[in-house]
Amino acid sequence: MTGSAHGLPLLRRITSEHRRIVVPLGIAIVVNVLAYALVVYPLSERVANIEQRDLASERALAQARQEHTLATATLTGKDQAAKELTVFYTDVLPEDLTEARRLTHLRLAQLARQSNLFYGHVSTQEDPLGRDSTLMRMTIEMRLAGRYADMRSFIHELESSADFLVIDDLALSEGTEERGTLEVTLQLSTYYRTAAP
Repeated sequence: MTGSAHGLPLLRRITSEHRRIVVPLGIAIVVNVLAYALVVYPLSERVANIEQRDLASERALAQARQEHTLATATLTGKDQAAKELTVFYTDVLPEDLTEARRLTHLRLAQLARQSNLFYGHVSTQEDPLGRDSTLMRMTIEMRLAGRYADMRSFIHELESSADFLVIDDLALSEGTEERGTLEVTLQLSTYYRTAAP
């Protein structure tokens, strides 16, 4: 207790003896505290807010760039799909009913002969693919007879052909005339375009 009582007069004595130094130092401390409270702290808060806004803007810009990239990719994908669809319609599918019949009657008969198969009954039917569609579906039913290896050869040639023919169904039975022969009923389909509805 005597130390604290003794320390107080010592502080007064130092203050009174060095008044010329202590008063300006006290004023400088008060000015610094006021300058920090009134100028520096509000400016640091503004800078922090500006940095947060900059980060938010950078995130928004990155997201906008990503969305732009996705939109561009989608547009490019649609263009590519449209080109491929045009190529499919013009280069792969038969162009009309006449071409589809040539493909089914002439080409199938040639493949059967090349595969040493007996080419029997063939029937075709055309149906629209849909009410608003420009595509028609031609279904073909054909009967073939021959040896198993020749059947396999025929089906392989049919599937690896550049012609657009789809095997929908295949029914295999034992032949009646010769031993070792098979009879196959194939259901095929192809598509062709018609004029706009």
